[in-house]
Amino acid sequence: MKIIKNAIRCKICGDEIESTYRHDYVTCSCGACAVDGGHNYLRRSLKSLDCFEDISVVIPSEEEKAPVPEDRK
Repeated sequence: MKIIKNAIRCKICGDEIESTYRHDYVTCSCGACAVDGGHNYLRRSLKSLDCFEDISVVIPSEEEKAPVPEDRK
């Protein structure tokens, strides 16, 4: 997977926050959620699972796009 944009939208305060580089820990203004990892990894810190909407953009790797061979299903 290639990460193009690592971002979320907080459903509580409405902030859209983005992590742009590795170890770039960004918190929304109300403190309910945070995003980290830039283009290296996707990490979320949340008060609850329903407090955010993921607005990241990722591209699957070639291995993820390839169909599964019949003998491996």
